[in-house]
Amino acid sequence: MTEGAEGNRLGVYLRARRGLISPEQAGLPSGGIRRVPGLRREEVSMLAGISADYYLRLERGRDAHPSAHVLDALVRVLRLDAVERDYLHGLVAPLPRLGKARRRTPERVPARLHQLLATVGVPAFVEGRTFDVLAANELATALSPRLRPGENRLRSLLLDPEEQAFQKDWAASSAGFIAAFRESIGDDINDPRFIELVGELSLSSGRFRKLWARHDVRMLEGDTTTVTHPIVGELHLHRDKLPVDGVLLVLYYADVGSQSAEKLALLASLIEPGNTISSPG
Repeated sequence: MTEGAEGNRLGVYLRARRGLISPEQAGLPSGGIRRVPGLRREEVSMLAGISADYYLRLERGRDAHPSAHVLDALVRVLRLDAVERDYLHGLVAPLPRLGKARRRTPERVPARLHQLLATVGVPAFVEGRTFDVLAANELATALSPRLRPGENRLRSLLLDPEEQAFQKDWAASSAGFIAAFRESIGDDINDPRFIELVGELSLSSGRFRKLWARHDVRMLEGDTTTVTHPIVGELHLHRDKLPVDGVLLVLYYADVGSQSAEKLALLASLIEPGNTISSPG
């Protein structure tokens, strides 16, 4: 793993987050030359109402169990939102001992979801907790070939030029997916699939390395997105994620009567029996 100081996840997180808060954001004067961005340790401790020595102990991993009161003070100083607050509090929970990591049952797609995928009239697929695509209907793979089973959405987003062109706002999408990946894993850092993906992307993607070091945490739930399909063009779609038996059913759909709905209907007509999807030209 590339977490850095795996046994001191609290300290790593605190250092990363204070580096993102400017003195002005914290209500402090910015005078003087700063060798590193963000707040100094002593500034964080002063604003949180704790001693500088105690805060140093937190960052160096010498106290892994601060009180909820201390954590909430740090939440305020570091301007963490509700998801980030929950993540910070979760970092002080004891991790499974090495060699006794939590046993996870294999991610399986319930039979009823396969039936739903076959009958629902919108692009739909099933993903696991690390964004592996486990199942998909034909309209989903017609929308994006990267949604076929066996693909990983985070890997595609960061390493596949076609997926980067597909996303209207690739920068925002990649940042959101990386933050959601960290939130999805939580404290299960010994998960083999998680370790494999972090290792691969740390070596092959500079953007992943940069954003992973920020320790952003975000829920990736229902939202809207804009994508550019090579055949039907730009689509404005809603995205819903529904948890079902340990996996997520993801649905993309357009507003009724919209141009995007018409384009989805065209896309669906191209995958009827006897028709194939091909790139223009």
